[in-house]
Amino acid sequence: MSAQRESWSARSGFILAAIGSAVGLGNIWRFPYVSYENGGGAFFIPYLIALMTAGFPLLFLDYVAGQKYKGAPPTAYRRMIKSAEGIGWWQVAVCSIIGIYYASVLSWAGNYTLFAFGQQWGEDTEGFFFNNYLQNASELTFGYAPHLLIGLIAVWAIVLFILYGGIRKGVELANRIFIPLLVVMFAVLVVRAVMLPGAAEGLNTFFAPNWEKMADPKVWLAAYGHVFFSMSIGFGIMVTYASYLNRNANLTGSGLVVGFANSSFELLAGIGIFSVLGFMAQASGVPVSEVVKGGIGLAFVAFPKIISTMGDAGGIIGILFFGSLFVAGLTSMVSILQVPVSAVQDKFGWSKNKAVTIVGGVSAVISIAMFGTYNAITFVDVIDHFANNIGVVVGAILSIIWVSWFNRGVLPKLINHINAISSFKVGAGWSFMLTIITPLSLIVALVLSLQSLLSEGYGDYPAVVINIFGWGVVALFIIVSVVFSLVKGDKTHHE
Repeated sequence: MSAQRESWSARSGFILAAIGSAVGLGNIWRFPYVSYENGGGAFFIPYLIALMTAGFPLLFLDYVAGQKYKGAPPTAYRRMIKSAEGIGWWQVAVCSIIGIYYASVLSWAGNYTLFAFGQQWGEDTEGFFFNNYLQNASELTFGYAPHLLIGLIAVWAIVLFILYGGIRKGVELANRIFIPLLVVMFAVLVVRAVMLPGAAEGLNTFFAPNWEKMADPKVWLAAYGHVFFSMSIGFGIMVTYASYLNRNANLTGSGLVVGFANSSFELLAGIGIFSVLGFMAQASGVPVSEVVKGGIGLAFVAFPKIISTMGDAGGIIGILFFGSLFVAGLTSMVSILQVPVSAVQDKFGWSKNKAVTIVGGVSAVISIAMFGTYNAITFVDVIDHFANNIGVVVGAILSIIWVSWFNRGVLPKLINHINAISSFKVGAGWSFMLTIITPLSLIVALVLSLQSLLSEGYGDYPAVVINIFGWGVVALFIIVSVVFSLVKGDKTHHE
C-alpha cells in the first residue's frame, strides 16, 4: 500500500468539494438551455427520472470504488478487478483533456468579469466576443493573441497554487471559501433578475410544459446526458475525491446531499437566466424563443447584451454573473486536474508536489499553446463535443459493465460495504439500475452520438479539424488507457 493517503478534515470538506466539482459552467449556461430545448417544464420529469435511475446509481458506484479501494481510478479499479486498470486510465485521459480546454473558457469568464466594469463590450456583443476578444480566425492558424495568453497563464497559476496546497490546505480550503461565495453571488443575481420587467414571461417559457416532447427519445437522452456531465460522474472525479474519505464515511448520505445541491443550483440558474431572457425579449419586442442562444453564446453574447440594457444595475449583475461563472468553473477545474495528479501519485509513488508540477505543468503548456491562439473557440467546441459525448460516456459504460456484467461477484461486496457505513441503504434496486437501466441508457446515447458524428460530422468545421481534434482525442484516450496499464509502476506504491 502507498504511504499515508491525504484525507479531508471532515465529511463537510468532501461534500463541499464534491458540490464544487458538480456545480460548474454547465449548470449556469448549459442546463437552462437544454431544458428549454427539450420541453421546458416537461423536461424536469425525464431529468428527475434520469437523476434517480442513472445519476445516483453511478454516483454511489464512483464513491464506493474510491472510498473502499483508496485510490484514483486506475488504482481503485485495479484493486477491485485486476483487469480494470485501463478503464481508470481512460477516465484519467478524459479528465486531462477536459482540464486543458476548460481553462480556456474559465479565462474568458475571468476576463468578462473585468469587462463588466463599465460594460466594455459595447453594443455589438457578438462582434466583441468573436472578433475583438477571441479574434476568431475562419481557417486554421496558429497565430497568438497576447491577451488570451495572459488570461490562460493567470488561470493556470491559480489552479496550480490550489493543487500545491493538497487536499486540505488547497482543494478543501478553496471550496470552503468559494462555494458560499458562489451561492451568495448567484442568489443576489437571481433575486435581481426576477424583479426585472418581463421576467414572468421568461419564467413561463422555462417552466411551461411541452408534454408532446416527452414522447421524443432525444429528450430522454438529453436528460441522461446532462445528468452525467452535470454531476461529474463516470470520469473519475468522484472516485478520486472519495478516495480521500475515511473508512466509515456515510457514502449515500453524502451522495444525496451532493446530487440535490447540484440540481437545486441548476434550477436556480434556470430561474435567473430565463428571467433575464424574458426581460430581454420584452425590451426588444420579440418572443423569448428568439433571444435564446445555446451554450457558450448564451453566456458570452446574450448576457452582456442584457446587462447593457440594465443601466447602472447592469454593471453589478455583470460582475456577479461572470464572477459566479469563474468561481464555479474554478472549483470544477481543480477537481478535474486532481484526477491525473492523484493517478500518477498512486502509480509511480511521486510526491504531491512532483505530481502537480509534472501533470499541471504539461497540461498548462499544452493548454496555453492551443488556446492562446486565434482558433481557441474552434478547439474548445470540437474537443468538448468529442470528450463529453464519447469520452465521458464510454468511460462510464466501461466502469459499469466491468462491475455489473463481467464480474458479477463484485456488486454484492460493494452493496455490503455501502450498507455497513451509510444511512441510505442500497440493494436490489441499485443493482437493477446499475446492471440494466444505466448502461443501456448510456449505450443508446453513445450509439446515437456516433451515428450522428459519422454521418453528419460536427458543426461546419473542416474534416481536418474534426479528425485531429475530435477523433484524434478519442484515439488518445485509447492509447493512454492501454499504455499506462502496461507500464510498470512503483511496486512499493502499487499494492
